[in-house]
Amino acid sequence: MRQSDEHILIEAAKAGSSDAFADLVRLYQVRLLRFLLTRCASFADAEDALQDTFIAAYRYLNSYDPRWRFSTWLYRIAIRNAHKIRRENVVELGDLSDEESDPLVQCIASSEAENLWVSARRVLGDEVFAATWLRYAEDMSIKDISQALDRSTSWTKVNLLRARKALDADLNRQSEGAEVYG
Repeated sequence: MRQSDEHILIEAAKAGSSDAFADLVRLYQVRLLRFLLTRCASFADAEDALQDTFIAAYRYLNSYDPRWRFSTWLYRIAIRNAHKIRRENVVELGDLSDEESDPLVQCIASSEAENLWVSARRVLGDEVFAATWLRYAEDMSIKDISQALDRSTSWTKVNLLRARKALDADLNRQSEGAEVYG
């Protein structure tokens, strides 16, 4: 979708068109859900954060400033909602001994160990992970990432570089460990 078409939808939604807002939801829901899945503990939490994001976007649509990309504004809302849900759902984990011996759980864990984003989630802090995801999974510009995370462009550039170095070091450690045990 062209940016001008998006602005037409936004203006129509601001004027009260529920169809225009529904089109905006359809345009962003898959990408936002994918992003939220990396920031939430479960699929259900990500869906809750997604729903809260679109409710807030609808409620505060008139505060959207068209000087910035609409996606940046939405991701900023989504980040806040994911953080809020994570805080609400801090639960102490019980004994996992039954699950640890389950072959399906072990298979899933093994599969996840090969996933770069799982490694990134483990190695990087929340904001650096968010910046990395927005840059490489969502293809956002440095300027838009900075705006979404409320950070300077210098912070964004430096932390994306540090994230790449940290992930490279982590992947090298993993591959060295695989050679020893494989």
